[in-house]
Amino acid sequence: MSEHQPTFEDVRAAATRLAGRIVHTPLLRNRLLDEITGATVLVKPEALQRTGSFKLRGATNAALLLSAEARRGGIVTHSSGNHGQGCAAAAHMLGMQATIAMPSDAPTIKVEATRRWGAEIIPYDRHGTDREALAEALAAERGATIIPPFDHPHVIAGQGTVALELIEDAGALGLALDAFAVCTGGGGLTAGCVLSLEALAPQAEAFAVEPEGWDDTKRSLEAGRLIANTTPGSGLCDALLSKQPGALTFPINHRHLAGGVVVTEAEVFHAMRFAFEHLKLVVEPGGAVALAAVLAGKVAAKGGVIGVVISGGNADPAIFARALVA
Repeated sequence: MSEHQPTFEDVRAAATRLAGRIVHTPLLRNRLLDEITGATVLVKPEALQRTGSFKLRGATNAALLLSAEARRGGIVTHSSGNHGQGCAAAAHMLGMQATIAMPSDAPTIKVEATRRWGAEIIPYDRHGTDREALAEALAAERGATIIPPFDHPHVIAGQGTVALELIEDAGALGLALDAFAVCTGGGGLTAGCVLSLEALAPQAEAFAVEPEGWDDTKRSLEAGRLIANTTPGSGLCDALLSKQPGALTFPINHRHLAGGVVVTEAEVFHAMRFAFEHLKLVVEPGGAVALAAVLAGKVAAKGGVIGVVISGGNADPAIFARALVA
């Protein structure tokens, strides 16, 4: 894997590379959301992306940059679902084989969606298996290339197209961001968005939003060094359960983020219900945390403009039902 730090030029190149292969998701506005926050809120709904999450962007960008020889060997990754589905879809698009190691407790909807793209699924124990070692073993066995979920320059650059689109679409409406909230696990989406913000909206205060008990980015930002989760919380936000920030993602995020924000399960359920009732979106728990932070007033820009990323919509039906009655 290349270890170079990605730049905004990499994000721009990714946007060109991805044109026609991903959905340029719209900006959504809602009068009630603006009234609650006292701000102009611009929602970027990656739940409407092909595969139902932003992960398709980074996976496809990384896959497109593989050599012809590497493509023949296929790709391998480990994922709770969204990145795996993104890799499976990218591989299908390019005629490659994909092998995805997925936790045995991953939501069934994510496992089946990944399998439908033709990927081979390898289940593993989330709590007892070294997923990086498993991916390396699978790649060696198959002669495949690993595309990690977040700590890879091409993945980060692809994810950065989320904020690039948001900022440019806001500009077309005569709006400039004052604040930005993004769902954060390992930090790949956040880092890519930070690169776009630094270049195009340096005035915006950007916040990494994490679920309670999985606030490794927040604590790492405060300490100025990588800190892992040692007493993790619940598995509700399965898309965001990274052990610690990435070696590539954290330096980028530490450079620009204004801070980290933590949301509770109740706030996540409220955001999922709000998105369903008022934005007409199905949002998974991990995809709802940034909206949850804005609704709870934890990311604020009263009188200003707030960009909010809804990162995914692959919600387990039973969990989604709980959110609607919570």
